[in-house]
Amino acid sequence: MIDNGKRDLLGVGVNVIDYEGSVARIITAAQARQPLSVSALAVHGVMEGFLNAEQKYRLNRLDLVVPDGHPVRWALRLLHGQKLYDRVCGPELVDFTLAEAERLGLPVFLYGSRDEVLDGFVARIRRLQPKLIIAGVEASKFRSLTEAESRALQSRVIASGARILLVGLGCPRQEVFAFENARPLSMPVMAVGAAFDFHAGTVARAPEWMRSNGLEWLFRLTREPLRLWRRYLLLNPLYMAMVAAQMLWGKAVGWTGETEPRSPIRYG
Repeated sequence: MIDNGKRDLLGVGVNVIDYEGSVARIITAAQARQPLSVSALAVHGVMEGFLNAEQKYRLNRLDLVVPDGHPVRWALRLLHGQKLYDRVCGPELVDFTLAEAERLGLPVFLYGSRDEVLDGFVARIRRLQPKLIIAGVEASKFRSLTEAESRALQSRVIASGARILLVGLGCPRQEVFAFENARPLSMPVMAVGAAFDFHAGTVARAPEWMRSNGLEWLFRLTREPLRLWRRYLLLNPLYMAMVAAQMLWGKAVGWTGETEPRSPIRYG
């Protein structure tokens, strides 16, 4: 098990951790009813923090930021000499966490995405983890919630008896959600990216050889070019340039510091 704390990547703290260490942190918090804000952060998520001072503030106050994406893992090695033998990919982290939650009888709540995606995801869970307790399932409203709506959602999650909350709202909305809700809920809140879609089968995953060689972004770009071209064709080269700059100068080089958010966003 590897759990070596956080290292600076373009001003964002990313944990040097593997699957075993990540699941151990999540399950320990769930058993103890302690808050734990979790994000599986790939290049896009890192760059959201690099370019936005408020998002950087949020990311640096998440409890567990796992390196989802080989370019993030490679950067930890180049910048800090930290040798991780694999990334901690969100969909796989979900699988490992749910398997352990099933074994220990820890109920989970699923929040985000659309009803048809959640239905497909739940069907997969029923097939692979038939004894897992699903305490609740709720789709996203695809808008910001009022304070009353946010508090009502928190009350529903708590009342369900859930010990782990999985959130699929897309980056950066789900990281904002984890930042704002883990403490009030006193449980692990996992921002799991496209895991709902991948596991429901509504979005195709890249072949294994592309995933293992850091080319999953290329596969996704070919599938959704109009939505993703800015993310991958602009942010990826900027990411590489900024990692090179951090290697050269020995510290993150950028134009944004951290700014505490003036008010909650309450994505839902």
